[in-house]
Amino acid sequence: MNAQALVQKVWNFATVLRDDGVSYGDYVEQLTYLLFLKMAQEREGLDEALGRKGMERIPKILAWPSLLRLDGDDLENHYRKILIELGRKPGLLGTIFRKAQNKLQDPAKLKRLVMLIDAETWSGLDVDVKGEIYEGLLERNARDVKSGAGQYFTPRPLIKAVVEVMNPDRGMVVADPACGTGGFLIAAHDHMAAQGPMTPDQARHLKEKALKGADITTEVARLCAMNMHLHGIGGEDSLIEGGRDSLASPPSELVDMVLTNPPFGKKSSITVVGEDGKAGKESQTYERNDFWTTTSNKQLNFLQHVRSMLKPGSGRAAVVVPDNVLFEGGAGETIRRKLLHECDVHTLLRLPTGIFYAQGVKANVLFFDRKPGAAKPWTEKLWIYDLRTNFHFTLKENPLGTDHLKDFIACYKAKDRRKRKETDRFRVFDRDALLARDKANLDLFWIKDEDLEASENLPAPDVLAREIVEDLQAALDAFTSVEEALAKE
Repeated sequence: MNAQALVQKVWNFATVLRDDGVSYGDYVEQLTYLLFLKMAQEREGLDEALGRKGMERIPKILAWPSLLRLDGDDLENHYRKILIELGRKPGLLGTIFRKAQNKLQDPAKLKRLVMLIDAETWSGLDVDVKGEIYEGLLERNARDVKSGAGQYFTPRPLIKAVVEVMNPDRGMVVADPACGTGGFLIAAHDHMAAQGPMTPDQARHLKEKALKGADITTEVARLCAMNMHLHGIGGEDSLIEGGRDSLASPPSELVDMVLTNPPFGKKSSITVVGEDGKAGKESQTYERNDFWTTTSNKQLNFLQHVRSMLKPGSGRAAVVVPDNVLFEGGAGETIRRKLLHECDVHTLLRLPTGIFYAQGVKANVLFFDRKPGAAKPWTEKLWIYDLRTNFHFTLKENPLGTDHLKDFIACYKAKDRRKRKETDRFRVFDRDALLARDKANLDLFWIKDEDLEASENLPAPDVLAREIVEDLQAALDAFTSVEEALAKE
């Protein structure tokens, strides 16, 4: 069964559960727990067959087969015990099951979900089933509730392209302060693991210490921990934190590389209760000594936070940012000027629309290196690759693919950026020219937009108006003739 069919299958059961009052979020949460237990069992079987040491084993009394033998209240009680016991474990296992609760109060429905999951061999598929199912459910739910799905996932081809050009070296510590389901972290792990044979110390570092992640949404961080665990990544030193606002405090340690796609939405807000007892939203700012300026703009705060996370002189970052970060005044201008001075802001990838769940999002990937303090600005040239103008993508009919990013990867020259050359889509801009622009605006483009060109070739407004009136008059005359004919009859 392919991933699309599996998504349909689990969605059909979500519909059944919603009729019983189980919310969509609760369903995805329970699916996460049960799917992890099943895939962990499959992974352990594969490790045994290959004679290799895999991830931390789940005690047999709590493992997947223990659920298959039970029904009714016995099944419900044992499932609750599994969640509690695994939630007490250290490392990623504890992160996955911490504070986990059974939201399926009908044992028959729980049994049906267990059997649905048991009927498939999930680890055998050549796709990231966890991501496919979660994304599919997210999209379908958004379509159902008409609320929009937000931007929970970074397209995999984009993740792979960013990791390829950033080229994290084995021995580095790579972090994502808004890790989501762990796409950047797992891609970085796979990239480093493919760099040839490893010593025992290198293998231990890569598995247990090389990746750090956090996400403000506990449920999403739980998915990230599950994803990593099933990839054989992580130990007691692994740090995947859920329910923590990365912006609330300075980083506890500096890292070599940050790869991140912070949540979209300009404002950070907190819920406050007024004297009348009514709850409301209030813009949230972060008073941090390591920030250049104070603002409630979430994206600008994440940009400052990422810079603070990097080791001075060697830390490198790739951050997905919306267009407003490139041109917004006030705090935005202050941050851009500081960033150009204290970091080497060397590359900007302008992304096309239609690649995220939030419709119409205009985003970019900003690449920069943190440098030590100096009187002279570190940024000399900013190279911009335009993957937006005259590109049109959709999530399903025309998704962003790996081939669409090959030219950017080639132009980037990851091994030696001094060898870069300008092309139709890749242009270089000097620092002085950037700083001379109004508000140090980095929202630059130069390619002729075919859509705008087509609109420029339209007739003049008065001609269009006259043609519309003529068409309407012709339609009215036709209806009048029909009315007269009917009257004669």
